[in-house]
Amino acid sequence: MVYPLVPIFLTETLGAPRAILGAIEGLAESTASMFRLVSGWLSDRVGKRKPFALAGYSVSAVAKVLLAVAFHWPVVLLARVGDRFGKGLRTSPRDALIAQWTDPSVRGRGFGFHRAADTGGAAVGPLAALALLALIGENFRPIFALALVPAVLAVVVLRGVSDRPPPPQKGETGARLRLRDFGGGYYVFLAISLIFALGNSSDVFIILRARNVGLSVSEAVLTYALYNIVYALLSMPAGIASDRVGRRRVIAGGFAIFAVVYFGFAVVDAGAYVWLLFAVYGSYMALTEGVGRALVADFVGAQWRGTALGLYQGAMGLAILLSSILAGVLWDQVGPAAPFFLGGSTAALAFVLAALLLPRRPLPGQP
Repeated sequence: MVYPLVPIFLTETLGAPRAILGAIEGLAESTASMFRLVSGWLSDRVGKRKPFALAGYSVSAVAKVLLAVAFHWPVVLLARVGDRFGKGLRTSPRDALIAQWTDPSVRGRGFGFHRAADTGGAAVGPLAALALLALIGENFRPIFALALVPAVLAVVVLRGVSDRPPPPQKGETGARLRLRDFGGGYYVFLAISLIFALGNSSDVFIILRARNVGLSVSEAVLTYALYNIVYALLSMPAGIASDRVGRRRVIAGGFAIFAVVYFGFAVVDAGAYVWLLFAVYGSYMALTEGVGRALVADFVGAQWRGTALGLYQGAMGLAILLSSILAGVLWDQVGPAAPFFLGGSTAALAFVLAALLLPRRPLPGQP
């Protein structure tokens, strides 16, 4: 509900420069990244996933309240870091739980279903925010406060979920973690993903780009809702496709689409084209987010899957920290198109590398 409003609130209501926006988003995402690794490893060690997911959703719920009382950008920084800290706590254990209860032959479908459900909420939230804006005007604080309600409901629902991870695979009991056991394919995918992430700055910059080419606040929020609708609708079909034709083709296709979209954002000069770019951007997310996590789960056995997912997502987040800071500086010092030319270039390189280097299928025998 609140995410597409944050960059507008920060830069227009509070008057923060774009470089501050990039630094805040980068720091917030790096916080999430660091704790994805920590929580993934801890959930592997204790053999439980649900406590970390429950704690993460609870922390994020509390953090949302801070936005409603923010009158200076450091409070927004605290709120965003708190929210992403909660995301970091929950993401890797939750993804490991999804992988554990999904047969490898339909793992892409399972992750795709989760992304579709999660993103469906992200699409409804901005639409609810727009309805509230129509009633109360461009006063974001009451909307930030109301965002606490669905966050609390998520915690209540999660409390009813059972946490019964499967027993360790044969030969894994008491095994020590050795990062080399993740396999070469895992690290090839990680390296390609990091190259891609160096140009994949926070989505707040595409929202600002929408405003930059003339869209109103309501229109900018609607474009973000459109992106989430497309993302939600295509996530499960993308996951099913990855089960059938292999994850490499689907992920490489996602990188190619991202390159086209970001080059489009670099040269766009009319608001009408922004709608198309946001819709196509949703297809990139559907092709890469859940499918990428499924691919990581394919490479690594059940006992250390939380750690592998945490390392992957943590490294990606740290790269996005650098990318977001750089994007803010490029926007202020070079121009609004500069971050998007960078992102399109790194995505094009990632597409070529993925097509050439990623294995056609995950290593055999991974549970």
